[in-house]
Amino acid sequence: MLQCCWRIQARFRVVGKYARNRYFASPSIAFEQNRPSISDHQVWSRFSSTAYPRFKMAEATMTPVDQTLPGGGEASSTQIVPIAPSKLGEFLDGANWPSQLPLDDWSLELYDTADARHLVEAAQLLRNSTIPVAFPTETVYGLGADATRSEAVKGIYKAKQRPSDNPLIVHIASLQQLRCLLLGSRSATNPSVYEPCTDPIPDIYKPLIEKFWPGPLTILLPVPENSPLAPETTAGLATFGARMPRNLLALALIKLADRPIAAPSANASTKPSPTAAEHVYHDLAGRIEMIVDGGPCQVGVESTVADGLVSPPVILRPGGVSIGQIREVKGWEKTTIAYEDKALMEGKKEGPRAPGMKYRHYSPKAKVMLFESGRDCGIDDLAGAAGSKRRVGVVRTKRWKQIGVEEKTITNGRVEAEDGTTHLESVGKHVREHKAGLPTDSPLVQMLAEQSQYQARQIHEVELATDDGAIMVLDISIGPDTIDIARGLFSALRDLDKKDLDAIIVEGIEDGSGDDVSAAVMNRLRKAAEVNVL
Repeated sequence: MLQCCWRIQARFRVVGKYARNRYFASPSIAFEQNRPSISDHQVWSRFSSTAYPRFKMAEATMTPVDQTLPGGGEASSTQIVPIAPSKLGEFLDGANWPSQLPLDDWSLELYDTADARHLVEAAQLLRNSTIPVAFPTETVYGLGADATRSEAVKGIYKAKQRPSDNPLIVHIASLQQLRCLLLGSRSATNPSVYEPCTDPIPDIYKPLIEKFWPGPLTILLPVPENSPLAPETTAGLATFGARMPRNLLALALIKLADRPIAAPSANASTKPSPTAAEHVYHDLAGRIEMIVDGGPCQVGVESTVADGLVSPPVILRPGGVSIGQIREVKGWEKTTIAYEDKALMEGKKEGPRAPGMKYRHYSPKAKVMLFESGRDCGIDDLAGAAGSKRRVGVVRTKRWKQIGVEEKTITNGRVEAEDGTTHLESVGKHVREHKAGLPTDSPLVQMLAEQSQYQARQIHEVELATDDGAIMVLDISIGPDTIDIARGLFSALRDLDKKDLDAIIVEGIEDGSGDDVSAAVMNRLRKAAEVNVL
């Protein structure tokens, strides 16, 4: 393990707002320095005009920590902890690597707020516990653990009941942290000093990083000799996936934990991915201790996984960055597809090269019937899908009209509470406040502004008469915009699955253009479907 990179334990105390000395969380060590002026550093954000007191972060002794929690590593209860990014602190640019890549390095100065203390608590759990922590990203909620500790990573597999040959994606907060991983034992002597010629990040990925990081893109990298990563993180493979999430809470949490974080989606294995804290609680209550609640996710499908270690490059999993976007990047023009939608790998002996390639995934309890793009759904189809419960769900996207004429709408407030829309609206309020007082070209403001509002979807309940008797149809629309479909897909499947249905019929979308996330949407639906109607 690269102790100099990640073994820092920290304690916090309040500093008066006029004190000159400040402590900052850095990627390799906690250090004291004079507080920089605006001209000394590029200030990413002063989250609020309120003058919060600051934490003082001091280097602590390397005291061994008992990593076994009460109950033999089992979570006795699960707590959802809402945290607002606007109440955390100030993000400061601290790059010392001679490159122009985004988030090369940065530091975080915390406010003395309850939100900051909660995030510090979550970071301490990641450093010391064997029970994973759930947290939001821009794609879906992740279930995180220290990627360098075997027992911590095993906690992920245990909580999710995930097959052990399914590798995990490593989440990092800066490129300097990624370099520590890739340099392996070479960085152990002095991780903060590198020569440009020794940059371990493969050149093929640098244009992708510049364009899409932080964001929903995972790149496949070689596991270095004497790698600090736990073997459970890579599932014994010679490569591992890494990404930098485009979510302030995720970045701050990883920075405070001072560890690379292994994090698959925070759902029970094979179930729909969680896009809200309530989804995580539904699946993992009693298996984990803390869920960091940052509101609904913006993208709604997992990251794209790209492999540039082969020629031509390939996409191992479609996601939030489309293959069309990737092909526009220099060196990636001939990128091909290497994933399978319909014929899953469950019968194959070899392990998957990336998450989502082998096992049935994204499936609710009710049978999912996918109608491919252009295929209509009639009353006979609904009647055929109905079983003994006589209850069928329908997810509409681009073309299908609402079923039935007379309808009653399930209480809108309950739907909103289930998908967390109210919490996201509060984030939007902070975006407007920040934009009023900060330069519009601030990277952090741009990141916050992209957290667009997600409207709650109403479920319409209609009773239809058929030759075999009445059936109840629960109808929800998540279209027609492809981005909204991606964002609302998993939430719609989960909301309908709570209604005790025989089946859920989903309207597919055209996925051949390659210029949006439609391929990712259809990939997830084909893996979820028990029946595919052409």
